[in-house]
Amino acid sequence: MNRRKFLNGYLPAGVMIPSFVNGMGFKAFESGHTFLNNVLLPGGDNDRVFVVIQLNGGNDGLNTVIPLDQFSKYQNARQNIFIEESKALRLNGVDNIGLHPAMTGLQQLYNDGKLHVVQSVGYPQPNFSHFRATDIWMSGSDSRQVLNTGWLGRFLDEMYPGFPIGYPNSTMTDPLAIQIGSVTSLTLQGAAQPMGMSISNPSSFYSFVNNQIDPAPNSYAGKELSFVREMSKQTQKFGEVIKVANAKVTTQSPYPTSNSLADQLKIVARLIKGGLKTKIYMVNYGGFDTHSNQTVAGDTSIGYHATLLGNVSNAIKAFMDDLKFQGVEERVVGMTYSEFGRRILSNGSTGTDHGAAAPLFVFGAMVQAGVSGTTPILPIKATVGDNVPYQYDFRSIYASILSNWLCVNDTTLNNVMLKNFQKLPLTKLGTCSILNPVGNPDQLIVVYPNPFHKKVTIQFKSAGGHTMIQVMDSAGRLVKILIDANFEAGTFRVDFDGEHLPAGLYYIRLQNQVIQQVKSVIKI
Repeated sequence: MNRRKFLNGYLPAGVMIPSFVNGMGFKAFESGHTFLNNVLLPGGDNDRVFVVIQLNGGNDGLNTVIPLDQFSKYQNARQNIFIEESKALRLNGVDNIGLHPAMTGLQQLYNDGKLHVVQSVGYPQPNFSHFRATDIWMSGSDSRQVLNTGWLGRFLDEMYPGFPIGYPNSTMTDPLAIQIGSVTSLTLQGAAQPMGMSISNPSSFYSFVNNQIDPAPNSYAGKELSFVREMSKQTQKFGEVIKVANAKVTTQSPYPTSNSLADQLKIVARLIKGGLKTKIYMVNYGGFDTHSNQTVAGDTSIGYHATLLGNVSNAIKAFMDDLKFQGVEERVVGMTYSEFGRRILSNGSTGTDHGAAAPLFVFGAMVQAGVSGTTPILPIKATVGDNVPYQYDFRSIYASILSNWLCVNDTTLNNVMLKNFQKLPLTKLGTCSILNPVGNPDQLIVVYPNPFHKKVTIQFKSAGGHTMIQVMDSAGRLVKILIDANFEAGTFRVDFDGEHLPAGLYYIRLQNQVIQQVKSVIKI
């Protein structure tokens, strides 16, 4: 067998070559693109960085951000796993929510003005499959739409047209995006090729930067692996670029041990400080599919989920401390997300099942600290099928980051997001676009009669511009779009005929400018 046959037969297109350059793995791109051109990705002129933390498995949002203003309903729905009210971590100036007691790091970040909580993030017609829901979040698609590109891949395509032809060059010598992991996710997929590279894992990265080479197996495959390594060393300048950036950082502030997310974020901080022009970093942390044993009997504040949340909180706090120590904290904004939340009602195995909307966190020194949205509306007596209804479309978060942090103009933004989504005041004034911070004003939606039998009238206030009114059922599924049009500022009414609907709990959702709110209504 010759080397060409070995590479073609045993390294399929799009796989991860585990130890490509001195122990660091890079994703091999599909045939038809020069390997060198695909790994030598360009950096950008703007020194702002965006870090995405994916929490794999579907994080339980109700036990992460505890609804203190609806505590009795929350307790009734989760009698075997609810977090005691006295143990919830309080946030300065916030009375209606608290954080899980394991999340002291994020509590400190909020109180320091470096954390924004976005309540009830989701989308219409939620999908409860891990794989499909993840694809939806990564691509930025509608629930019933399949896209082969990722939202950040489309962004990078727009910023660097024609890539990879002409790259690298004198001004774009660094990767556009780096993902810590074995493969480059759909998030970074452009129209023709992935727009980022993968580092296989933290330990192999450190082996690389310390000139330590994992020995190849004493076999034919091992000899071919050695050949791949030698070929890569001769043809890839990219590894040297990373090595140079790494060598510039000799000291970092402490990170927690035995915490894989912290290990990943430590690498990210090192590369940012080292001078890479990379715009996007992605890391992931799994284990959030908590169908059982989510808590410990006798003390629901500890257990498996608490360990996960503690690791996330401690890792992000250490990362932020390190960025400040390195003098680069104002360059970085980060975001957490999970493919879905969990059901309102806990199950009999001290766990929770696949759900819909959930909170997410946006963090950084340039973040507009605060809380977007109200606590989720919980039924008096939750059933197995009840889900948290979404207030904020997850693509509004994406649009806000792109526009207000990465300074993407509206034309490019529409090309990336494929639709027009409301932008939220997640970053401080003056970063790019100016959005006035808003609270959560009451009585933007008035529903009467409530309960209703046949028809219901929805009175709503619009600040002007694009306005949407949606009706959703208790599972979070879209029932009907009542309004989707431009309005002048004022108060308006719309009627909804719900005679054909089964009795139960429904939600009316208003979307207008930076406001996205939900009101419950009962059909009898």
